[in-house]
Amino acid sequence: MDEPTESNARPSSALDTVMGRLIVGLEYGVVLALWALSAVILIHSVVQFVQHRAGFPELTIQAIDGVLVVIIVLDIAYTVLGQLRSAVIPVRPFLYIGILAGVRDILSASAHLSFGGPLSNRDYDHTLVALGVGLGVVFILVLGLFILGRSGHQDP
Repeated sequence: MDEPTESNARPSSALDTVMGRLIVGLEYGVVLALWALSAVILIHSVVQFVQHRAGFPELTIQAIDGVLVVIIVLDIAYTVLGQLRSAVIPVRPFLYIGILAGVRDILSASAHLSFGGPLSNRDYDHTLVALGVGLGVVFILVLGLFILGRSGHQDP
């Protein structure tokens, strides 16, 4: 591999610096937007749960779903922030986020089956499919974590 010399070294221009700062600024903006979105979802979930007295089981399902969405969005924000600090995209946090999303789907589907009341055959089938997909996603991602751990790969 050639060592950089004066003739083939790419000089850093002011435009490169400005573009780099704009990209970092946008990434921080994304993190802030994710935090704000999490706060709005959490507040909305709590307000909906507290204000409405009828349909307690359904409200409980919605509140749990809202809190799990907040956890997932915050994990994404934390992962993006970590990428900003290290300039490397780590693998494990995305696997954890996927596992959380799968667990959310499993909990939502099982709560829907338990508390949702009578379901039509079609809704019942859709809920079972959602439950199966969630279980499959969690299984595959946990398997991926296992393989990653056995390979000796370490995220920075």
